Amino acid sequence: MKKRAVIVHCWDGTPEGAWYPWLKAELEARGFEVAVPAMPETETPKIGPWVGTLTTVVGQPDEQTYLIGHSIGCQTVLRYLESLPPGQKVGGVVLVAGFFTLQGIDEEGEMIVRPWLETPIDTDTVRTHADHIEAIFSDNDPWVPVANERLFVDRLGATTHMFHGRGHFSQTDDTTELPEALEAVLHLVERELARE
Repeated sequence: MKKRAVIVHCWDGTPEGAWYPWLKAELEARGFEVAVPAMPETETPKIGPWVGTLTTVVGQPDEQTYLIGHSIGCQTVLRYLESLPPGQKVGGVVLVAGFFTLQGIDEEGEMIVRPWLETPIDTDTVRTHADHIEAIFSDNDPWVPVANERLFVDRLGATTHMFHGRGHFSQTDDTTELPEALEAVLHLVERELARE
């Protein structure tokens, strides 16, 4: 069965932005089938349409399915996992600059992001659908406080990686390649193979 990866871009992002094309090419070179969907109304992301789009793109998830999210894309991945029926599992999850709390958001952005921050995620349910979650953070992310690293460990049992001076891992930080995300996906695949 072919390994699949779905990359969910950030708020105001596109499939062609940041490190997404690079990671797609790297995974495809290793035999993955990769989708980077254009999420709806990217400038004003809403939970329902974003989770609905991801649900459609993934189709039938299985343990050969790997989900990668960036920023609000991480929230989308977690909320998608929360929505799965009991017993369905994915192979693993990589979250880049994910968050439960934010800082430095202007008033307009605050209105857009508030439902994402205030609508709870049942992290216990999420964990039943993904045995392995890797989360990547930067110590100078302007929007994601470093305290999120501890939240991802406590709430999701994530394996976390804190990098120095990488900002939000976005196009504005000149992040066009993200080897750490590739390594995280490949590590998840190795873990899955070791279990078989």
